[in-house]
Amino acid sequence: MRQSSVRGERSRRRRQPDAQELGWDDSLYDNKGLPPDAPGWTPPEGGEVPPGDEDGPEAGGGHRKGGRPRRKQGGKGRKALRWTAISLAVLIAGTAGAGYWYYEHLNANLRKAPRSLGDSGLKKPDPNAFGQTPLNILLLGSDGRNSKKNIELGGARQDADRKPLADVQMLVHVSADRSNMSVISIPRDTRVTIPKCTDPKSHEKYPQTTAPINESLQHGGPGCTLATWQELTGIYIDHFMMVDFSGVVDMADAIGGVPVCVRANVYSHDSKGHGSGLRLTKGTHNVKGVQALQWLRTRYGFEDNTDIGRAKAQHMYMNSMIRQLKQGTKLSDPGQLRDLAEAATKALTVDDGLDTVKKLYDLGGDLSRVPTKRITMITMPWQYGPGERYVLPKPGDADATFAMLRNDTALDGKDTKKKPAPDPKPSTPKDRLKVVVQNGTNSTVTGPASGRASDVQRQLAGLGYTAAGTTTVLTSQADTTLTYHGADRRGDALAVAKALGLPKSAVRESSSVTGLQLVVGNDWRSGTTYPKTSGNDKPADKAPASADAQNGESKGCMQVNPDYTF
Repeated sequence: MRQSSVRGERSRRRRQPDAQELGWDDSLYDNKGLPPDAPGWTPPEGGEVPPGDEDGPEAGGGHRKGGRPRRKQGGKGRKALRWTAISLAVLIAGTAGAGYWYYEHLNANLRKAPRSLGDSGLKKPDPNAFGQTPLNILLLGSDGRNSKKNIELGGARQDADRKPLADVQMLVHVSADRSNMSVISIPRDTRVTIPKCTDPKSHEKYPQTTAPINESLQHGGPGCTLATWQELTGIYIDHFMMVDFSGVVDMADAIGGVPVCVRANVYSHDSKGHGSGLRLTKGTHNVKGVQALQWLRTRYGFEDNTDIGRAKAQHMYMNSMIRQLKQGTKLSDPGQLRDLAEAATKALTVDDGLDTVKKLYDLGGDLSRVPTKRITMITMPWQYGPGERYVLPKPGDADATFAMLRNDTALDGKDTKKKPAPDPKPSTPKDRLKVVVQNGTNSTVTGPASGRASDVQRQLAGLGYTAAGTTTVLTSQADTTLTYHGADRRGDALAVAKALGLPKSAVRESSSVTGLQLVVGNDWRSGTTYPKTSGNDKPADKAPASADAQNGESKGCMQVNPDYTF
């Protein structure tokens, strides 16, 4: 699917109204941060509330109507504006005080596409005992050459009519309690199963195939890439956000640059035309515009000249951007905010669940709660395929990493470790305990394993759980889970799990179920006793060493390949 341009050509044909004509009012930001009616508003220095606004907004840490007193946050008043690095969402936060027409103008800048083009049956995770659910966002970088500017930036004019590839792919996982965030990149040449997808515009049907994951974008757009990730990982993905070459340049210019570091002089260029053109001397540099794009695209010149080194450089860039924007150094001027609002909304293609500035802003508010020290960026554990022409997910390590995200376990290994309480005893007689069994093997790649709910229900009945029943609704789930509602049901759930051979990690409390619900996942497609496999009873609690994890506060320098130095 050809992506539309970033509107640069249209603006040359007719004049666009400027921000002031559309309702932007710079005076709202004079030494005051956000206006009192904006989401994320907090009081100015000293905690004073402007006259007539004593109640403050409902969101953001100011004085809540009828609630607790506001906190004195002083210099933290632009906390929401200091985020942006991952989702780009609050780059448009300055529009909170703009006029209605400017708000609509920014909404019109956004390009939208369906969230998923596959039909995996994967459902959003049940909320935990506190009603919280994790948030998963797929970030994509497109190499489309579908505008004059993108052709100039991308180089290859011969690819102008080629469908774009998703050469940069990262999944952002924000924990249910918003205490931590994990970002996992996947090399663009990773060979995966791309499920059957239908182009939402042309209605062309693409059959299921095995191919490099970056080609999934050519099978109908970002919704097919999202469906491919869901099939690969078993993780439900809430949203996607995609940006092209010119969008990266415009965003980097609007932000004002990001500090990056190299251990030696680097020039990403050789006699065969390989390289991004990045040229830097040893040390730290503030890159923006085209140079920022070059940094993010550099493969020849970093480490072993592969996508693995490129992903590491991208993680360094993102971590540096997060640190800088959280310090608030780039977002204090209304002109900068206006530029960021324009650049961010013009740069993005988003799913239809993120189709307004307000939704992006709310998403940014969620992300802003995560402290930098609890951000972990990794590359999917991988191994070379035959002939080293492509890579594959590394058996064991990749599966364990995906399982951690499915189970909402932080990749940094710093989740609070509590001494487990003694297992409670069952409180309900077996023959009166109601358990609903559901078939969760409805994968579009392998197809559902028929009769799984009935098979396991009969096994439960044979074990004395004669009140167990089934539901005919098919779903798709990587892991088998047994959920219960209310702490008083945990003993019953553990007893059922023990009878079936399920590990304790499969037993989870949820606020959205009644009684006990057993979903038979794709890890149990046959038999009546849960299969014993390595690691079932002791799930991983930290990213494996092969994932090359980076912490959000780490300040590293990229290793330069000796063939690309000067």
